[in-house]
Amino acid sequence: MALSEFELIERYFTGVGTGRDDVILSVGDDTALVAPHAGRHLALSLDTLVAGVHFPVDAPAETVGYKSLAVNLSDLAAMAAEPAWLLLALTLPQADPDWLEHFAGGLATLANEAGMALVGGDISRGQALTVTVQVAGYSDRPLRRDGARPGDGLYISGTLGDAALGLKLWQGGQREGSDACFLIERLHHPNPRITLAQALADLANAAIDVSDGLLADAGHLANRSAVAVTIEPHRLPLSPALRRSAPATQATILALTGGDDYELCLSLPLEREREAQARAEEIGVKLTRIGRVVEGNGVQLVSPTGEKTAYEYSGYKHFC
Repeated sequence: MALSEFELIERYFTGVGTGRDDVILSVGDDTALVAPHAGRHLALSLDTLVAGVHFPVDAPAETVGYKSLAVNLSDLAAMAAEPAWLLLALTLPQADPDWLEHFAGGLATLANEAGMALVGGDISRGQALTVTVQVAGYSDRPLRRDGARPGDGLYISGTLGDAALGLKLWQGGQREGSDACFLIERLHHPNPRITLAQALADLANAAIDVSDGLLADAGHLANRSAVAVTIEPHRLPLSPALRRSAPATQATILALTGGDDYELCLSLPLEREREAQARAEEIGVKLTRIGRVVEGNGVQLVSPTGEKTAYEYSGYKHFC
């Protein structure tokens, strides 16, 4: 017998996430009730993921649940926010109990890791599988996009290009071998840099998460800060798996333009570099200087010999 949306919510999504003392009323009523801590700023973000657009239609349900929260946590990370609550809206072509169980499991895994509580949402029937997650948290020392200053260094966390190649491998059915598994894992299970952002909140001047590709997102940061940024492609941190799996030129292009990395791009004063990298190392994250913030506008690529090339890459656009 088919379950109603209320029964689906009760079975799969009640109690997802961790218990929090600032949650007064959770899943099961017309609205959630939370009690934000006095004197703290709230950070809010929302993302919608559509099957075939934001994740492969054959992606495992667990990875869809995990990633739907991870991409939102990456936005909170870019603001150096502390995660607290989430809301979920789920549109399903059909209610498959096995799919829902694994989806909820992936969502719950990351919610528990992040200390979040699922406090409400909605389930409905529709033609395309669509997942919308709204997150909220506390941001006491926000890292905005508009704070980059000429003279800052430009830094990136982790490695770039892995998820873009992971998507190509997944779509091509190349899913065997340790390198392919690593790259596909980077696609399906991005690591939101919440802890890193909080560790660097008092050092960095600006931040943005890299979701649409480094060139596109660094360009957004430059535009909002009314500055230019230079990027030195030879400095880009590439994983060993990416280097082994793609020619050098292709690997660099993937690192510059590939989406879904969800790493942090930050600007911070050069004199704070060692301290920032030491803090990053303490939490197990590599922080690499890849360029500079300078006067002007836009993004410039700089060769090892110092030659500059203006480059514009707008990233993925839904309606173009």
